[in-house]
Amino acid sequence: MSLQERLKELGIELPSFNPPAANYAPAVKNGGLLYTAGQTPKKDGKLVFKGKLGAGISEQEGYAAVRLCTLNTLTIINHYADGLDNLSQILKITVFLNCTPDFEQHAKIADGATDLLVAIFGDAGRPARSTVGVSALPGGAACEVEMVVALRD
Repeated sequence: MSLQERLKELGIELPSFNPPAANYAPAVKNGGLLYTAGQTPKKDGKLVFKGKLGAGISEQEGYAAVRLCTLNTLTIINHYADGLDNLSQILKITVFLNCTPDFEQHAKIADGATDLLVAIFGDAGRPARSTVGVSALPGGAACEVEMVVALRD
């Protein structure tokens, strides 16, 4: 089964491509690796989840926001890898959470990315992961996700 068929089976549609918000490339290929720029929770170019976890953004909203960031990242990967079927493995993701200093549920919120990746790619979608709480993100975004993926030969 192709990954496009898998997405359809899961009822997942990749969002439209969000253009870069500043002077950077959405992704860079180097050898068999593809590095993405961080993607915020945008839909059709508009920030959907804005604010802080622990102060206005609930854990459920945070999970959904991270999931949307991950979908946006997959849109970038789909474009730069000439299709998701050209991925061999999701190697590393970093999840940045705009949160209050006392917020402690980072791992639970970051599962919004990993749960989605494993559902789509199986074990090849279970990456190494870092989750970092930060005091602010571009445009007041609730979160941001970046990835490093291995491409097929």
